[in-house]
Amino acid sequence: MSAFTREQLLELLQSNTTLEGIDLSGANLEAINLGGVNLNHANLWGARLTGSHLEGADLSGANLHFANLGRADLSNARLSETDLSGASLQDANLSGAVRREVT
Repeated sequence: MSAFTREQLLELLQSNTTLEGIDLSGANLEAINLGGVNLNHANLWGARLTGSHLEGADLSGANLHFANLGRADLSNARLSETDLSGASLQDANLSGAVRREVT
């Protein structure tokens, strides 16, 4: 489980656009604005990101295993090596998102 409350995360976002490696597993991040934020290698396992704004976010190497991304805006997000196994992407906007598979 995430060590951050929603309020603490919002406070952190006011002064920071880099949350690289942060552990937000299981966090309720519904309808939160993470647009353009660096979430490289973040742990978002089981996080609730329903309706969240992640446009242009860097989720490279992030763990989104079993995350709920329904209706999330992931347009132009970087998803290289992102673990989306078991994630819900129902009605998510993935236009322009870049995903490169590991070879």
